[in-house]
Amino acid sequence: MTSAARQSQHTPELRAVARHLGRRRFLTVTGAAAALAFAVNLPAGGTASAAELDAAQIADDPFTLGVASGDPQPGSVLLWTRLAPAPFQPDSGLPAARVTVQWEVALDEKFRRIARRGAATAHPEFHHTVHVAVDGLDEGRVYYYRFRVGRWVSPVGRTRTAPGLGSKVSALTFGVVSCQRYDQAYFTAYRHLAEDDVDLVFHLGDYLYEYPVSSVGGARAYPAGTLPDLLNRETVTLEDYRLRYALYKSDADLAAAHAAHPFIVTWDDHETENNYADDIPENSVPPEEFLIRRAAAYRAYWENMPLRRPQLPEGPDLQLYRRLHWGRLAQFDVLDTRQYRSNQAYGDGWQLPGPESEDPARTLTGDVQEQWLIDGWHRSRALWNVVPQQVTFSRRHNTTTPPSPVSMDSWDGYPASRERVLAGAEAAGIENLMVLTGDVHVGYGFDIKRDFADPGSPTVGTEIVATSIASGGNGSEKPANWATYMAANPHMKFYNGQRGYATVALGRESARADFKTLAYATTPGAPVTTAASFVTEAGAPGLKPV
Repeated sequence: MTSAARQSQHTPELRAVARHLGRRRFLTVTGAAAALAFAVNLPAGGTASAAELDAAQIADDPFTLGVASGDPQPGSVLLWTRLAPAPFQPDSGLPAARVTVQWEVALDEKFRRIARRGAATAHPEFHHTVHVAVDGLDEGRVYYYRFRVGRWVSPVGRTRTAPGLGSKVSALTFGVVSCQRYDQAYFTAYRHLAEDDVDLVFHLGDYLYEYPVSSVGGARAYPAGTLPDLLNRETVTLEDYRLRYALYKSDADLAAAHAAHPFIVTWDDHETENNYADDIPENSVPPEEFLIRRAAAYRAYWENMPLRRPQLPEGPDLQLYRRLHWGRLAQFDVLDTRQYRSNQAYGDGWQLPGPESEDPARTLTGDVQEQWLIDGWHRSRALWNVVPQQVTFSRRHNTTTPPSPVSMDSWDGYPASRERVLAGAEAAGIENLMVLTGDVHVGYGFDIKRDFADPGSPTVGTEIVATSIASGGNGSEKPANWATYMAANPHMKFYNGQRGYATVALGRESARADFKTLAYATTPGAPVTTAASFVTEAGAPGLKPV
């Protein structure tokens, strides 16, 4: 769709009303408020007083989708599960009734030494998901957790709390993953990540894809009829998104990774719709209609991710950007580059940059999030300032002959936004900037240049781009454009097109990045290998091969 066509969805009259009344009032005026009523606040009043189901009546295992934890804080962690005896039914095999879920946190895997226990309510309005913020734990410690409903006990999960804010932590290792299209490959990489020695995992988006999934699971080539037909449609409604999460979370390898490590998550586009920008959809539908879809997608995302109460959505809005710390070693500024961005310039895709893309008013993060990021850097006391986000930050040219097209969906399509961020890091005195990226289904390692137009410009940080878990099928070690990309982008230090993930080990003196890949992914069981390793030294940014 061209930029003009996408913008034509918004007549001057609609844009004027939206600006004058604000998004939520605009939705009310257009009659969409009733459709969004499901998406605000916890159940209250009559809904919360609905009947409670006797757990003894649950005849089948309700923990089919596993357990998860996330957003570790000093002395606190968020625990998640979802009750689904029949995960591929719209009601998950449960009536519209509340269910009391017991939870336990222990110091040991056999639960001989209980640290905390309690009960939570799984509300039908939230598809019987459970989010438990467990406080009062020791800082910087490993814990084990589980849930219980009637006679059913969940798998055991392993998690950890963050160290205290002033702690002089010496080391942290984390995994970096993204892009797991179920019907294009197996999630074998997650099985290896589950067994890897990491403290936590960053998921950088495209946790699911909105496209239909056939009964044979696409490239997984299951026997015909293995998956129900109700998955063979694009996700648009709340029911659609909930069923798609059930499909993804039913994967044993993904469940193993969630049970093994706490996740810190952010989304990209496919959790809602490909390449949407704020309230502008990929397809030609009115903005108010798209925002109803976005509300459903955001609601299902919160329900199915280990997110805390501040991330609870309100209608089509969810503040996903947030800040976490790992003692004095690292500050994590988790970004959302999808919900607040300006529309992609020149109709999206790879285009020559020009006045439209270089307009200083354009933003990838939105003004509020951009200022939040820079203000956080000014207050940071961390050695490493890490920015987990979605789309490629460093410049990418796809030809060695100038002028070269660049991706309008990445930071290249918003160069003024990137310049403000880099200037903000410079003004804040950030010496050890590390950007984590997903989206592109390949692994990259970049030196971040202060001025990408000048090869001699200072290197001011590093960017680690994790390849996809499954999206794109098997991929290849050296894609067809490998030589062109490496020649056209001298700050690109690594490029690999296979499936896998990355790990990063932060220390007081340096950080090490390992790019881990699989030779194949469309059949299960591939071993994992380390394709390349790099080190960047504290105070001297730049990737050096190990």
